[in-house]
Amino acid sequence: MIELKSAEEIGRMAVTGQFVGELLAELKGFAAVGVNLMEIEHHARGRIKERGAESCYWDYAPSFGRGPFRNVLCLSVNDAVLHGLPHDYVLRDGDLLSIDMAVGIDGWVADSALSFVVGTPDPEDLKLIEATEVALEAAIVAAQPGGRLGDISAAIGEVARTYGYGVNGEFGGHGIGRTMHEDPHVANSGRPRRGMRLDPGLTVAIEPWFCRSTDKIRFDDDGWTIRSADGSRTAHSEHTVAITAGGPRVLTRRPGQTTEPAAAA
Repeated sequence: MIELKSAEEIGRMAVTGQFVGELLAELKGFAAVGVNLMEIEHHARGRIKERGAESCYWDYAPSFGRGPFRNVLCLSVNDAVLHGLPHDYVLRDGDLLSIDMAVGIDGWVADSALSFVVGTPDPEDLKLIEATEVALEAAIVAAQPGGRLGDISAAIGEVARTYGYGVNGEFGGHGIGRTMHEDPHVANSGRPRRGMRLDPGLTVAIEPWFCRSTDKIRFDDDGWTIRSADGSRTAHSEHTVAITAGGPRVLTRRPGQTTEPAAAA
């Protein structure tokens, strides 16, 4: 079931989104060559506890995975792209790190992710990250009231093709609000002017992710960590977005990012 949120409820989600955006920016600054992934995880746990927020990941137990997830972050390195388990790994120069987090505050959830290179970047990694960011912005611009869900998906797929990347159809974005995962599913490729109508009050997490040289994935033995099937680098960008009568409202912008996307043409 899809629940349309009121302006007041979207405002409450925006409070959560601001915290998520600020913490992701802080974690990006905290991550550096020589830092252990578990240090990043514990730093986030401390900030979430201080804020009185609740992690949506802790005890998360979907159909995949082995046992409930017992961390507050997904930390995915290099060829890992989604659901990476924080573990005893020290970041090395040139590592590509994706951080994904979702928390709830006073019953309202926001979800966001970003990718970046620690230390010396490979230009191909920067291109890959840029592609996910450009795709995310294109999808946000396409998330106009009165439009269709396929407009969002088509925008992501078009950017992927422009950059020369394939799109995996197994995992994508999702509705969000009172819980982390709600209807509808937001695919990362699709046809414009198709699918459900984008009515004001719909809130979704839009999350393009690409692998450098494949659209196939594999799971680690932990049942959680998803990697590119061929071992190539990966990247992931995500924002929580509300459809409003005045256009898309991004709820998880990080400090220094513009508040809203450019208007649709």
